[in-house]
Amino acid sequence: MPQIIWSDLAKSDYWNNIDYLLQDWTEKEALNFIEKVDTVLQIIAWSPKTFQKSGYKNTHFVPITPQITLYCRIINKQTIELARFWNNFQDPKKRVLKRN
Repeated sequence: MPQIIWSDLAKSDYWNNIDYLLQDWTEKEALNFIEKVDTVLQIIAWSPKTFQKSGYKNTHFVPITPQITLYCRIINKQTIELARFWNNFQDPKKRVLKRN
């Protein structure tokens, strides 16, 4: 099973989404988001190519919620990088998937 690593942007996006949910919604929505991410990470760990390819090299995307899409990059057979938890309401031209 490959190792899943988080880019700095993915970590920041993840926690910003949780902070937003806790501030503007409820703990229940934040926990729902966390559970959905955990479920997707289990699927990625078992079968990294399950989800649709994006326009970025070796990168797939996974809708977590209607508002948030996870972009993950297959580095090699042993490593998957979580690149971004992208808010779909942002300008797609500003989407940047940088490596650590």
